[in-house]
Amino acid sequence: MAARAVTRQEVSAWRPRVPGVVEVFHARFTEHAYPMHVHDVWTLLIVDDGAVRYELDRHERGTPGDTVSLLPPGVPHNGSPATSDGFRKRVLYLDLSQLDESLVGPAVDAPDLVDPLLRRRVGQLHTALTEPGDELEAQSRLALIGERLRGHLRPGLVTPAREAAAGWRTACGSSWTRVSSRA
Repeated sequence: MAARAVTRQEVSAWRPRVPGVVEVFHARFTEHAYPMHVHDVWTLLIVDDGAVRYELDRHERGTPGDTVSLLPPGVPHNGSPATSDGFRKRVLYLDLSQLDESLVGPAVDAPDLVDPLLRRRVGQLHTALTEPGDELEAQSRLALIGERLRGHLRPGLVTPAREAAAGWRTACGSSWTRVSSRA
């Protein structure tokens, strides 16, 4: 008797009380395929197990390794398991207050971001969103994620976190000074 793959689907979705997050969606699919569709909000997803294959604006894409995928609003996409084992994903649907429409083009060009810190932060935000009473933590984590996403989508954009990371300034009393990059 031949072994038969078990079709598994686990889905949970909710609307948290965190400004900017429209919905949270966690799913495990082995065979489900999404038809071509669009959202009117940003789709920020991480895949915890397996991989997702999708088309975005008629270009084949995927979620290899530890990527963070950002699908822009109004752009057609689909999705299906990349392997017979399926995938387990966590998705945040973010409104336009988090990322504005000027970032749609850069997100279409490079929707899959390889950034371990961003991935960790998205995972931490999902954890905060599952715990009632952690809305303030979730808002703080969302702000950090938004800043990092904007940095990926607008590489020339200088943000306070980018300046600090690049060693441009540090707080010295009430003034700001450049930090030397020489050790």
